[in-house]
Amino acid sequence: MLRIENPALSVQILPEAGGGVAGFDWHGRGEPIPLMRRCEHLPDKHGVHIDPNRLSCYPLVPWSNRITEGGFHVDGRWIALARNRDDEPWPIHGSGWQRAWQVQSHTASEARLSLQESSATAYCYTAILHYALHGDALQIDLTVTNTGATAMPFGLGLHPFFPRHGNTRLLAPASQVWTNDGQTPLPIERITVPPHWDFRSERALPDQGVDNAFQAWTGDALIHWPALQLGLQVMADVDAFVLYTPAGGDFFCFEPTDHPINAVHLPGGPMAHGMTMLQPQAVLRRRFVFSVLDMRQG
Repeated sequence: MLRIENPALSVQILPEAGGGVAGFDWHGRGEPIPLMRRCEHLPDKHGVHIDPNRLSCYPLVPWSNRITEGGFHVDGRWIALARNRDDEPWPIHGSGWQRAWQVQSHTASEARLSLQESSATAYCYTAILHYALHGDALQIDLTVTNTGATAMPFGLGLHPFFPRHGNTRLLAPASQVWTNDGQTPLPIERITVPPHWDFRSERALPDQGVDNAFQAWTGDALIHWPALQLGLQVMADVDAFVLYTPAGGDFFCFEPTDHPINAVHLPGGPMAHGMTMLQPQAVLRRRFVFSVLDMRQG
């Protein structure tokens, strides 16, 4: 496990567990306050496996969320994708989150990880994951290079888990949302955001379960914990996010990404929905910044 820290923030990183984050805390009031849900079961010296979905955050590379039909066609070629979780009927979240990453460099306030992935039937890529602390902000840069022999649609994102800390509120200006059948998150139709999901003005997270992709997002959001008088600003150079609020859960997910769920099968194709067709050796970069806002009066 790696640790980066400064006087305001500390981050625990697990290169061996998808390059993911196991804890992201703010130290501005003495006792650390978790800004992302803490991973409660860290690996011991024997390297006990960690389910990535117990982490605080992990990268989404080379695509986000679910892809149906066992793969997809691109330029007349069939790209086969195998299921990668026993509890999911479709492949999910790409491959980077389930791989061990290599440490390229590590200082007190920065860590740089890399991953090389090769598949005979799907994606071949090199990914770089760079964590850096700047004052009250955590900056995460995710970069992918297509190392395959043919062009492929790539997409990037992050999958953070945030604590609810009481009556959590969200500001995330987006004008469109993909509906689903309520049984799976697979998108059916893109519509104007209805009033009860309109986060263009700050509002409380819904109590009922939500698992939907939003688009036409400004790339700027605010998670507000009124009980703590604390906020976390999220800035990203992407225009979509997935909001997951499990009914009765003590956490929620706000996943900034550059494409919605199952983008490769949506009308118009993946590039019409934010993915990038990378030629061999072409590079895609995304930046995500999480900044603490102390909202105490005075």
